[in-house]
Amino acid sequence: MIAEVIIDTKAKSLNRTFDYNIPKKLEGLVIIGSTVLVPFGKMKNLEEAYVVGIKEKSEYDVKDIVNIKHNLTDMQIRLAKWMSKKYFCNVSECIKLMSAPGSKQKNKIKEKIINIIYLKKNIDEIKLEIQLGKIKSEKQRRVLEFLKENEGATVAEVEMFTDCSKAILNTLEKKGYLEFVEKKIDRNPLQNKQIEKTIKLQLNDEQKDAFNKVNLAIQENRYEEFLLYGVTGSGKTEIYLQLIEKVLEKQKTSIMLVPEISLTPQTINRFIARFGKQQIAVLHSKLSIGERFDEWNKIKDKKAKIIIGARSAIFAPTDNIGIVIIDEEHDSSYKSESSPRYDTKEIANILGKQNKFPVVLGSATPDINTYYNAVNKKITMLKLTKRANNSNLPKVEIIDLKQELAKGNRSMLSINLKEEVEKNLKEKKQTILFLNRRGFSTFIMCRECGYTVKCKNCNISMTYHRFENKLKCHYCGFEQEVLTTCPNCKSNKIRYFGAGTQKLEEEIHKIFPEASTIRMDVDTVTKKNSHEHILNKFKDDKIDILIGTQMIVKGHHFPNVTLVGVIAADTTLNIDDYRANERTFQILTQVAGRAGREKLPGKVIIQTYNPENFSIDLAKKQNYDEFYNIEIALRKQLKYPPFCDIIIIGFIGTNEKELLSISNYVYNNLVNKMDRQKFDIFKPMPSPIDKIQNKIRWRMIIKGKMTRQAYDDINECLAEIYVKKNIKNTRIWADINPNSMI
Repeated sequence: MIAEVIIDTKAKSLNRTFDYNIPKKLEGLVIIGSTVLVPFGKMKNLEEAYVVGIKEKSEYDVKDIVNIKHNLTDMQIRLAKWMSKKYFCNVSECIKLMSAPGSKQKNKIKEKIINIIYLKKNIDEIKLEIQLGKIKSEKQRRVLEFLKENEGATVAEVEMFTDCSKAILNTLEKKGYLEFVEKKIDRNPLQNKQIEKTIKLQLNDEQKDAFNKVNLAIQENRYEEFLLYGVTGSGKTEIYLQLIEKVLEKQKTSIMLVPEISLTPQTINRFIARFGKQQIAVLHSKLSIGERFDEWNKIKDKKAKIIIGARSAIFAPTDNIGIVIIDEEHDSSYKSESSPRYDTKEIANILGKQNKFPVVLGSATPDINTYYNAVNKKITMLKLTKRANNSNLPKVEIIDLKQELAKGNRSMLSINLKEEVEKNLKEKKQTILFLNRRGFSTFIMCRECGYTVKCKNCNISMTYHRFENKLKCHYCGFEQEVLTTCPNCKSNKIRYFGAGTQKLEEEIHKIFPEASTIRMDVDTVTKKNSHEHILNKFKDDKIDILIGTQMIVKGHHFPNVTLVGVIAADTTLNIDDYRANERTFQILTQVAGRAGREKLPGKVIIQTYNPENFSIDLAKKQNYDEFYNIEIALRKQLKYPPFCDIIIIGFIGTNEKELLSISNYVYNNLVNKMDRQKFDIFKPMPSPIDKIQNKIRWRMIIKGKMTRQAYDDINECLAEIYVKKNIKNTRIWADINPNSMI
């Protein structure tokens, strides 16, 4: 028998099948989905490859498969092939997403095994031999005395409590007194969580209606896509919990996805409180590779029935899914920005159709494309119009920063926001201050000649970080010392402009020296479990003010927070992207939803230089429907998604001449291949940020509604170029409806 395999590589020229003979010793073991080791080309080492087909014979003289590692399912291989065409990448890149964490590392991640020590002889026999002087070593006697009372202790425990080395234990083993028994230890990220059990809550009429419609699809084993569109605090999570309970009753698995790692601890806590720890598995990037490996195997061994995680958890190794829930479905993190550039929602729906289970998308501010599909009956709409605990939506006030400047107020806090923070401090209530920029100052400029400090690797301004007293690039991580004189004109008139979370924190300390504060941004969450530590500290220690970026605005429930201040609402408005209005509305609505979630009334103050912008005005009114109507009309007029797709083909390299030659080749190739009546193909141009990590960046844009033929045309072009052009220093990638246009 012959196996058709795909070599595990990113090389586009090798994104095809190669034939290998299945030797007799591996017949029946090598199946579609197997990961195998094969000799390939002139490589000295064996290469990993994935079996994607089996056939009787080959027209070539083929080599043997050397060994087999592990298996994926036939369904996973089909999904990988589909993803490869859909997201313009190699099949092997997609298969990696479905493989166990750490399986490709040099030092393979394995199960954690420890040695447990037991007595091999009975206690009376040992006592007698000690009395007869057969065991003369005092240390050996000490070990045996300890184990008489503590059989089953680990090697480390015996060494610690007897003050004896491993050599002593080995000697006793050779003499027949002890035996070592290997025991597998789970690296369980949930083992230290002690959470009080909760019971399910009574659903209101809107929640019941939503629950019943999804539950009907669960009971009928039927695929249907639902949009659970509910205002902030409307009780979406309680519906998720009760739907998962129904899935558990059918002995099926549930996948619960959240966008931010910072949301995961809160979600996990609610699920543990309802279902206990034993049947929950967690998958996200802040776990150690060993923890992820053990959680992955816990799912594969069917010990976990509820999978909670970020984007990649959609590929968890389970074949008995009863529901997939994607919370905060509008969040951009559900779309991968590295190859494979997959959309989690699309993957969930493919799995739902294949396995006949419902997919639930939840949000207070749905993605425009999702809502458009719901309005046009492609997705079933479920609406929650009021908060679950009957609390009122917060009052929202917009402050025009132009008027603050006219009053002479140059502080980061408007007069009104300062007064409200002061009032909250007196009343022992908590405040959240949101600023979607980290660091201290966003750029540094010489006021004499206009020189701006930029990263030496990227064509982007350096950000000043006050606490480290360093300039940092937020794209490549390069750091340098702070400048005191201009390298261009030697002037000392270096000034700091813009403001980030560090500067806001410093200003709060000056204005309110008695207030306790805590900051949550990329700079403060580098350590493991730091997200959970910060959020718990804010909640449990009653910290007065939480300062942070977008990771603080989604999904969190803080009963004592009654005031939210948005320091600069314009940061998302000023991005070069057709979704600028949508992202502004979403983030302002989400951050406003953190205030007044219990019985206490909430207030939100939004500071902006553009109070007349419709996305800011409608975020104040919490009116998504009106925002959608205006935004969808603009999208239709300008021919943006959902009325077309935007495909970006990117070119990244170190040789500008080669890069230009290749980008022009791709442009001319696609102009000749694609239907020009259906697609606008724009000439390659430098990207808005045209250099990152010392690599030149160009892009070309295609607009039109994607068809099967269009996918084939682009994939064919990308495959051809590596055969027809001698590419040495350029990497080419393609993305459909990307998150970032830069």
